[in-house]
Amino acid sequence: MAFESLSEKLNQVFKKLRGKGKLNEADIKTAMREVRIALLEADVNYKVAKAFIGRVSERAVGAEVMESLTPAQQVVKIVSEELTGLMGAENEYIHLNSTPPTLIMMVGLQGSGKTTHSAKLSKHFTRQGHRPLLVAADIYRPAAIDQLKTVGERAGVPVFELPGAKPEDIAKAALAHGKDHGNDIIIIDTAGRLQIDTSLMDELKRVKQAVPVDETLLVVDAMTGQEAANVAAAFADDIGIDGVILTKLDGDTRGGAALSVREVTGKPIKFAGVGEKLDDLEVFHPERMASRILGMGDVMSLIEKAQNVADEKAAEETAKRLMENKFDMNDMLSQLDQLKRMGGASALLSMMPGQVSAGAGEIDEKQFVRIEAIIQSMTPAEREKPKLIDPKRKRRIAAGSGTRVEDVNRLLKMYEQTSKMMKQFKHNPKKFNRMAKRMGIGGP
Repeated sequence: MAFESLSEKLNQVFKKLRGKGKLNEADIKTAMREVRIALLEADVNYKVAKAFIGRVSERAVGAEVMESLTPAQQVVKIVSEELTGLMGAENEYIHLNSTPPTLIMMVGLQGSGKTTHSAKLSKHFTRQGHRPLLVAADIYRPAAIDQLKTVGERAGVPVFELPGAKPEDIAKAALAHGKDHGNDIIIIDTAGRLQIDTSLMDELKRVKQAVPVDETLLVVDAMTGQEAANVAAAFADDIGIDGVILTKLDGDTRGGAALSVREVTGKPIKFAGVGEKLDDLEVFHPERMASRILGMGDVMSLIEKAQNVADEKAAEETAKRLMENKFDMNDMLSQLDQLKRMGGASALLSMMPGQVSAGAGEIDEKQFVRIEAIIQSMTPAEREKPKLIDPKRKRRIAAGSGTRVEDVNRLLKMYEQTSKMMKQFKHNPKKFNRMAKRMGIGGP
C-alpha cells in the first residue's frame, strides 16, 4: 500500500521522541532532519518537503510543545495538521450545477487511467442517484472508444460516440444528447499523449471553448512519483484544472505525488483510485490520509466502504440467524463475499490504527480463497449442517476444493468456535447488539 515505507519511518522518528520525555530544540532539529529525509525518499517534491519541514519546525519549537506535559504527542499533532494542510485541509468535492447537466472533462497523459477512471467516476455518481453519460472524445488511441464502451457497460452507464468527428464537435453533440436524454452529469474522456505537447493542450483548449466545462479533472498516476506533480503543474498552468484524481494509490508507490500535487498546483486531490475494480474509487479526504500515514488508521473510510457494499436485507437476516444460533456455512460464504467486495482483509487492516494496520501486508489473502473453495465443495446439506461432515466427506471436500483435509478441519474448527460464541451471545442480547453494530450488520 502507498505510504507504507513513509509511515514506518515517521513512526520510528516519533518513537524516539516519546522516549525522551522533555524535548529541546536539538531534539526537534534532529527529528525534523529525519522527517525531511523520509519525505524525500517517499518522492515528495524537494521544495514541498523543505517548506513543510520549515512550517513544522517553526511550530514545534514554540511554547505549545516545549511547555507541554506530552511534547512528543504535540509534535505528532503538529505533523498531522501540517500533513493535512499539505494535501488540502479538507475534502473538496465536485461542483455540481444547480441546473443540469454538469460537464466534467477528464485530462491527463496516455496510460494514466483516464478511461477507466471516467467509468469509475460515472459509477460513483450512479450510486448517488445521478444519470451520467460517458463521452468518447479520444479519437486517436486504437480501441479507446471500444475500451470506454466496455467499462461503461460494466458501470451500467451509456456511452456517446460520434465517429469521424473532432473532439470539440463530439463534446457539443454529447451536450445536446445529454440534455435530450436527461443525463445530469456528462463525463468527457479526452485523448492523452505519451508526453505533454502543444497539440494536446490546444485540443483540450478547443473542447473547453466549445462547451461550458464545469470541472476539469486531471488524472495522474501515483506510481510516477514526483513526475506526477510536474505533470499536474504543466496542465494547471496551460489549460487550467479544478482538481486531481490520483490513480494506483493502492500500489507499491512511495506516495510523494499525493503530498506534492496540492502544494505545486494549488488544486485539490478530489478522488483516489485504490484498485482495479470500478468500485475502487474513494473520495479523497486529506485528514483521513494524514491519519493513515501517521499510523492512526482511517475508520471513517472503513465504515463508508462497509456501507457501500452492505446489503441491508441480507445483513438483517444474518443478524437474526446469528441471534438464533442458525449461523451456517452459507452465512460464512456470504460474509467472505462481502469482505472481498470491501477490498479484502489487507485493505481493511490498512485502515485500522497502530499495530493492526502494520500487519496488513502479512495477511495471506489466498487463505480466504481456500475457505471459499472448501465451502463451495460442500453439498447444500453439509453447508446447512456441518456436523454431517465425517472423515469420508472431509476427504471428498478436500479433493473437490484442491485443499488438504487439514484445511477442512481448520475451517470446521473455526465454525465450531463461532457457534460457541453465538450461543454465549444468545443469552446476552445487549452484548450481541453491540457486537453486531461493530460488525456493521445491525442488531435485531
